[in-house]
Amino acid sequence: MDTSALSRRCTVVVGCQWGDEGKGKVVDVLAADVDVIARYQGGANAGHTVHAGDQHFVLHQVPSGILHPDKRCLLGNGVVVDLAQFFGELDQLVERGLDPRGRIGLSTRAHVVFPYHQALDLAAEAAAKRKIGTTGRGIGPAYEAKTGRRGVRVADLLDRRRGAERVGRGIAWARGRLVDLGADPGLAGTVDEAMAVAARVPEVATDVGAEIARALAAGKRVLLEGAQGTALDVDHGTYPYVTSSNTTAGAAAVGAGIGPTAIDSVVGIVKAYTTRVGNGPLPTEFDAGMDEKVRELGGEFGATTGRPRRCGWFDAVVVAYAARVNGLTGIAVTKLDVLDTLPEVRIATGYRLPGGGDTPFPPTSWELERVEPVYETLPGWQTPTTGVRTLSGLPRNARVYLERIEKLVDTPIAMVSVGTRRSQVIRTA
Repeated sequence: MDTSALSRRCTVVVGCQWGDEGKGKVVDVLAADVDVIARYQGGANAGHTVHAGDQHFVLHQVPSGILHPDKRCLLGNGVVVDLAQFFGELDQLVERGLDPRGRIGLSTRAHVVFPYHQALDLAAEAAAKRKIGTTGRGIGPAYEAKTGRRGVRVADLLDRRRGAERVGRGIAWARGRLVDLGADPGLAGTVDEAMAVAARVPEVATDVGAEIARALAAGKRVLLEGAQGTALDVDHGTYPYVTSSNTTAGAAAVGAGIGPTAIDSVVGIVKAYTTRVGNGPLPTEFDAGMDEKVRELGGEFGATTGRPRRCGWFDAVVVAYAARVNGLTGIAVTKLDVLDTLPEVRIATGYRLPGGGDTPFPPTSWELERVEPVYETLPGWQTPTTGVRTLSGLPRNARVYLERIEKLVDTPIAMVSVGTRRSQVIRTA
């Protein structure tokens, strides 16, 4: 096990399962040792939960590193930003004694999520025969508008007249689509409603790529923070049960506005078991009783929607796949403590097809729904780990479990989290 993956100049933090792996906690811990933290994709559909001291924060748009008072935090061009949510989070941080003003920047090239995107999101999900399980935050329609060249960027809002014109065209398009979906076109709202928060944009607008490049040239350290997880990537995930952006490490350079050669390490975050919110296959899903037990032990409810997460055993097939497509240099294992009371733990080491034969992580959801996990059963440790701060201090069976994960995914473990607080972390060297 090795922590060298945590000591580079430009590091990407990426989820390696179906999201909710604990990226917020890990980013908050790693942020202490860097100068700049930047989100590179996703929107308010992702919630990062962080515990700092006696306070509990759920951040949907603002990078997790904002809780450190001396860090510059940025939202890159790959993010779609709900300005009402974004400024609301900033105001709440001020109210709670953490003033982010002057430390937060929003890319002028980032696209904006408006109420009409949210109306389209909800209407499309309601009309769909096959539900995706969207959060309803307007993320999909905003990315669709971006690739359809109908989007509104932060830079557009710096010129109020031009911004209002683009928003007006977006609303007109949305109303027609809402009619097609059988929804009330009035749900698209008005230009004035959509532009209500545009006046605050100049205080945060910046060229994020240029900022990061200057920071690296000055010898500073940068952390690029992803949202969701590899299995939700629009290209590499369980399509169509995916998010609308590229969640994998390759998107970090594009979404932050820097060249790929600037990145020198990629840390993958994995939960010590597996969870998923919404619809789509989950090969290692527990039976109902075990599902409820682990959900309660781990507090597995969505940070954004409050929906219960589906839980299952650790799936080494999906994490090994994530290691390959992300080019991981290390992994951080979170929530090991949730397994402390279990008499035994299982790891899916492979997938078997119904007719016999093994298969790697398949490209289609219907194939993934048919596979049967091949399990390896290991003895549990049934000893509390929440107070442990060294690898050698972990129960022997917990170390064996981690070593087996490390071998199966062929990536060194750089960090282990054994609780929700910043201090409950084991650096593994």
